[in-house]
Amino acid sequence: MQKEYYVKEEKIIEKTEIEREVELIKAIIRTREDLKIVNKNFEYAQDDLVDYFTYQIKANQAKLDYLIKIAKSKGIEVDMINDIKFTLEDEEEAG
Repeated sequence: MQKEYYVKEEKIIEKTEIEREVELIKAIIRTREDLKIVNKNFEYAQDDLVDYFTYQIKANQAKLDYLIKIAKSKGIEVDMINDIKFTLEDEEEAG
């Protein structure tokens, strides 16, 4: 006998364009921070870790380039990203 499973169907809520842009900006900020950290770690890397951090730097740079390309195509400028970064930092400190 075949078991029947109940599958709850939920309506998928689409994100607004503004929510998508904010997520894109957050991803750019996070990737920039990750790249800074990896670059700092690379400075102190030895032996096999040099290769690892080199790979990480290349991967994060490629990701950052891609995200910035998308942001530019949407008309988001670097100044807007910096403004939102400072706004996000203020919200995190207050919250």
